[in-house]
Amino acid sequence: MYTATVITISDRAAQGIYEDKSGPAVAKLLTEQGYQVLNRIIIPDKKNTIVNTLQEQCDKGVHLIVTTGGTGFAPRDITPEATKEVIEREAPGIAEYMRQKSMEITPRGMLSRGVAGIKGNSLIVNLPGSPKGATENLSFVLPSLAHGLDMLNGIKE
Repeated sequence: MYTATVITISDRAAQGIYEDKSGPAVAKLLTEQGYQVLNRIIIPDKKNTIVNTLQEQCDKGVHLIVTTGGTGFAPRDITPEATKEVIEREAPGIAEYMRQKSMEITPRGMLSRGVAGIKGNSLIVNLPGSPKGATENLSFVLPSLAHGLDMLNGIKE
């Protein structure tokens, strides 16, 4: 069983102005697929906070770190940039496939700037901020992630 952390990145949710709906939806999907969700974290759209939170989860050895929010075009949407500061190797196929599948549902899927990558034995995947977008995108790639995590953790070569 792989471990997971879900990080909601939203100024309003972090301030308690907005109820986080994406984080619980993503955590539920991961749990249903056999992941042990260790943490659900809500943080603001601040680059240093995002970088530090991602790094902490990687240092704890969490296998899958999923972020929701901060992947759009708004000036404070900096999740991909913060993620790129943490990862050691990109996994572009994950984000490319999510965008491709999203565009089959809505042309706005092309506006997602999310990235995915590896730090140590952890895989980080950026998801959109809406509950629908986050769960759809995760469901597109979830069937393949276990194999990737197996390879990353030396279970399969």
